[in-house]
Formats: sequence, C-alpha cells, structure tokens
Amino acid sequence: MKKYILLSVLAGSAILAACGKKQDAASPAAPAAAVAEVPAVATFDLTANDTMKFNQTRLEVKAGQDVKVTLTNMGTLPKAAMGHNWVLLKNGVDLKAFTDGAIMAAATEYVPAALADQVIAHTKLLGPKQSEEVSFKAPAEAGEYHFLCTFPGHYLAGMTGVLVVK
Repeated sequence: MKKYILLSVLAGSAILAACGKKQDAASPAAPAAAVAEVPAVATFDLTANDTMKFNQTRLEVKAGQDVKVTLTNMGTLPKAAMGHNWVLLKNGVDLKAFTDGAIMAAATEYVPAALADQVIAHTKLLGPKQSEEVSFKAPAEAGEYHFLCTFPGHYLAGMTGVLVVK
C-alpha cells in the first residue's frame, strides 16, 4: 500500500511540474548563440604608478567608436615629482619631437599648446590617488595611434602604448 501511495505522490508531482513547462508550437525556440556585439562605448580603466608604467599598453577599438578612458594615478609620490597624464596622439606624430616640446610645457601640464593639433584626447596631469575620465570618438581611419605620459622622462622610461583602431 505504501508503494502505491509513493507512486501516486511522485506521479502527481511530475504532472504538476510539467504543467508550467508547456510550450506552444508557435513559440520560437531559444536562440542558438548570441552574436558578439561591439559595445557602443569602449571603456578602459588605466592606472599609472611610481614605476612609470601604464597597466595596459594596447587598447583596441572600432573605427568611429565612442571611447572612454579613465586614468588613475595609483602612486604615492607628489604630483610635482611623479605626475601622470594620458595623451593620445594622431597617427604619424613624431613621439620624440612631441615629448621634447612637452618638457617645456609645465604651465599646460606638459601638453604643449603649440602642438595641440597633434592630440586627439588627453587627461589633465594627475597627482597621487587622483583620477580623470576623458571621452572621445575613435579615429575613422584604421591604424595604431600612440598614447603616452608626457611628464618629463616618463615616455623615455616606457610609459607609452597604442590604441589600435580596426
């Protein structure tokens, strides 16, 4: 008798569970695999520190895509001794010539006003534990666009990278 009661309870449970899972023939099947979509805004969180390095040296975006870069100075040394910025240059700019010009541009946070036409986007010069966000549209032309910190000596120490536009 116990056997029949147990079977009845199990059968009833199965019927109740199946009631909520009925699928109409007209219902669409679940989609196979979602196609990877390019996000509307490419977002990058960069850090810099007292070792004069960015945490990322290669960023990839699509031509014309909206881009948001947040730079955080994780260092502890004062801004006057170890400030950091992020400067994205147009394709083909001579990096050494740009940084040579930046050395004398302390008044404009080492982004020389005379060379502003060579810059796509940049942050301000950041002291320890400061952050800044900059938004811009990726260039329409595919290629590699260099970015760097223009604080004196930082580019030469390797504080540089590329934004790859596909």
